[in-house]
Amino acid sequence: MNQKNNILVVEDDEAINSLLVELLTKAGYKVQSAYSGTEAKLRLELETFQLVLMDLMLPGIKGEELIEEIRKVKVMPIIVISAKIGAETKVEVLRMGADDFISKPFNNEEVLARIEAQLRRYQVFSREEDQVRLIQYKDLIIDIEACSAYVNHKQVDLTAREYKILKELITHPKRVYTRAQLFETVWEDAYIGDDNTINVHISNIRSKLNKLNPTEEYIETVWGIGFKMYSLT
Repeated sequence: MNQKNNILVVEDDEAINSLLVELLTKAGYKVQSAYSGTEAKLRLELETFQLVLMDLMLPGIKGEELIEEIRKVKVMPIIVISAKIGAETKVEVLRMGADDFISKPFNNEEVLARIEAQLRRYQVFSREEDQVRLIQYKDLIIDIEACSAYVNHKQVDLTAREYKILKELITHPKRVYTRAQLFETVWEDAYIGDDNTINVHISNIRSKLNKLNPTEEYIETVWGIGFKMYSLT
């Protein structure tokens, strides 16, 4: 079970970094190391981690700044492990977005216990998030987090506005959208009666979906009103 959890250890002290990596590896986790805030930010952009264990006093991007950068785009637990043990420091990093704080020098068993506790909470949260993140309609799947769509497990090559239209329709599959409603939602501008703009985008979406599954219909035209997803049969 632990092997599914990839942990990033961010610590510039090589001895402490190695100690933590060895401790977590023996506990069955997959572990990556970073020795500066800058390196950690790059690794987080390139790979998925379930938890970050990090010092505050880092070269490059400082620990506090790294927490803020992570929280702009990611929700995985962050545990700060630092010699900065003042109450103000703990409160500050927790408010910034850290989930826990361990003081140096640390107890190995405490580190493992706190990691396990945070991962348990995160895994429950992730399951709930995944239910919202993926929306399926027939064999069409919208991945909200990745802003992408798939038919028969093949990605649909949509423009940004085509994706937004499809997402709006699939999120409320029984609702009939007028052209004005779709335009104002997607373009975030007042509708001036240009039906052709919406019609062209709907036609393009249908064409792209049809290429991946010619036997299925996805978007229905409700004459005199607008568009909706075809009823499930």
